[in-house]
Amino acid sequence: MQYACDAGTATWFRIETVGEATLESQVMEHAVERFFRDAYDKSVHAYAPPKSLAMVEQKIGLKAHIQRSMPRFLTLRDKDGTALVTAMLPPVGTDVKSFRPVIVGASNADPYPLYADAIRKLGEHFHLTLDPARCYPYRRG
Repeated sequence: MQYACDAGTATWFRIETVGEATLESQVMEHAVERFFRDAYDKSVHAYAPPKSLAMVEQKIGLKAHIQRSMPRFLTLRDKDGTALVTAMLPPVGTDVKSFRPVIVGASNADPYPLYADAIRKLGEHFHLTLDPARCYPYRRG
């Protein structure tokens, strides 16, 4: 995981690997792993290395391409490393109106009542408005 930003008493980290996404799905009891795998696979298949690179160098830019092109998956962790919230934000440079961010708590619970301030700080860090009406997909009413 890669540090993203502080959120008061907790910290946001970017999920970078399928293994990290798998662990997040297990501890949070939701399906972020499936969404991560789908986005990762699409990004890998969309990668076109420069034709000028030798065959052995073809994958040099793959990791950077993946981080630029796939949605940003993040986890909010407390000081003990306990997972609290999972977020899926638009890829870098994506029109925020065309991508719906998703933010959920454990077992897809609404994280806003307990972690609204931490979610707001994440939004500020990435220059996004993370409104619960738009970001929490299981809202009723």
